[in-house]
Amino acid sequence: MNKLLEIKGLHAAYGQTRVLHGLDFEIEPGSVTTLLGANGAGKTTTLRAICGMVKRTGDILLNGQQINRNQTEDIVRLGVAHVPDGRGTFLRQTVEENLQLGAMARRDKAGIASDMELVYSYFPILKKRRTQIAGLLSGGEQQMLAVGRALMLRPKLMLLDEPSFGLAPMITREIFEIFRSLNRNEKVSMLLVEQNASLALELADHAYLLETGRVVFSGRAEAIREDESIRRAYLGY
Repeated sequence: MNKLLEIKGLHAAYGQTRVLHGLDFEIEPGSVTTLLGANGAGKTTTLRAICGMVKRTGDILLNGQQINRNQTEDIVRLGVAHVPDGRGTFLRQTVEENLQLGAMARRDKAGIASDMELVYSYFPILKKRRTQIAGLLSGGEQQMLAVGRALMLRPKLMLLDEPSFGLAPMITREIFEIFRSLNRNEKVSMLLVEQNASLALELADHAYLLETGRVVFSGRAEAIREDESIRRAYLGY
């Protein structure tokens, strides 16, 4: 099977500060992959590097096509949707306007309307709030909106950066169940960065453990979840 995403020898830096030191990993089509590690391990930088948001070198292939020299907007058009930490919601726009902004790269009006209803089917609260200014939504509703906006791209790959941050456990569970449904029903592949390692490993098929910008371990998420020595050494639980 062809890989959806292949990362080979990925280096990234902010100015003179090098953060990633030759990462290698891959994502299978239709899968959920998680990047785990302590703060500062390079997880968020990895997502930004894939999107072309930081200076990087190495090979990044999407469906076998090199994208490491593409601009961020071109990578988005190829079907990579980034849901950043902090959610990136347009706070002064309505819920519906935020969703429409997610479809800016598209021209198929009928498809956009259909996908708007699809988003509302997964997030009914957003339909109730469709005319509300996004800045007045709760944290959980803003996270739902950020995911819904990414779905409007019809992504092949969704990059999720700390989706549980600042959310109550019950809301976090609800959102992760929606991720599971999106992956199963809509075949959206996901690359997940999440501090709640236990929750991430429940959702993911495969996991990579990062330490100071390097992959130190990888394997099936289920095997890592059941390996107490790995959990204690790298994940703190």
